[in-house]
Amino acid sequence: MSKLAKDSAAFKSVLKRQDYTSWHSQPPALSEASTPGSPPAPAESSSQPTPKKKRPKTNVVYSQPADTGTGMNINTQLVYAVNHLKGTQNPMRLQDIAIVTNIPLDTDHTLLEKFKAHDRIIWDPKTDLYSYKHEFNFRNKAALLTEIQRQTRKGGGISVRALKESWKEAPAAIEELEKEGEVLVTRTIKDGQLRMVFWNEIKPTEEIGGMQVEKEFNDLWHSLKVPNDVDLLRQLASEGLQVTNAEAPVPKAPAGKKKGKRGGAPRQRQVRITNTHMRGEIDLSRDYVAPAKQK
Repeated sequence: MSKLAKDSAAFKSVLKRQDYTSWHSQPPALSEASTPGSPPAPAESSSQPTPKKKRPKTNVVYSQPADTGTGMNINTQLVYAVNHLKGTQNPMRLQDIAIVTNIPLDTDHTLLEKFKAHDRIIWDPKTDLYSYKHEFNFRNKAALLTEIQRQTRKGGGISVRALKESWKEAPAAIEELEKEGEVLVTRTIKDGQLRMVFWNEIKPTEEIGGMQVEKEFNDLWHSLKVPNDVDLLRQLASEGLQVTNAEAPVPKAPAGKKKGKRGGAPRQRQVRITNTHMRGEIDLSRDYVAPAKQK
């Protein structure tokens, strides 16, 4: 084999090993490469613009800190574990809580002691299960009504949010009790969500009362608008009425000078002379002045 053939074979092997992924265009195939004696291939026109690569869209909000999971701080891990148990209605094993939350509750002794000492965590040593201590403990509509009656007798209602944390089906049960006339519910103005619930002590009957006001009366009531101050005075005058004047405040007398306070020129006190044997020789009512020295 001649030297020229060896160089050609080495060049072709180098071309096969090259990585053209970062090149703008791939080189022509080896079969299409120009051979000695053949005319050179025409160069591609450089006037054609290359398409720009579009950046992939991401949903990352750079103004917010990234969610790093349960964190490395022991107090942060404690909050994650307590919140997970709070959203679970049934008791859980310690190993299950550690696996689901990815928190080393079963290996970190300090974290486990804090978890057991939490005021909302209940540990059953017989079954070795952990549960969350909700503010209310009920699981059906009858027990919910009993709890609402107990709170209403104390003089207040119950927040629906607190009831929902104890039992997820509480809002639906409250709406059923409202239709039955057992409870009274307050709602938000914006979206009409349940806010507070009270026990309806007066059952809705035609004889005693407690029936809901008809919608026609509600519409008439809310259609009435209070006029402004100028129109209100004009309407009162047309009916022969006057505005009730508020009681004028009684003017207070000017406060005089109290006795015993110092005011004006200071008063001279009389000097009491006790050294009576020196009377006539020295005037004790005056300050002592040393006599001038005689030169």
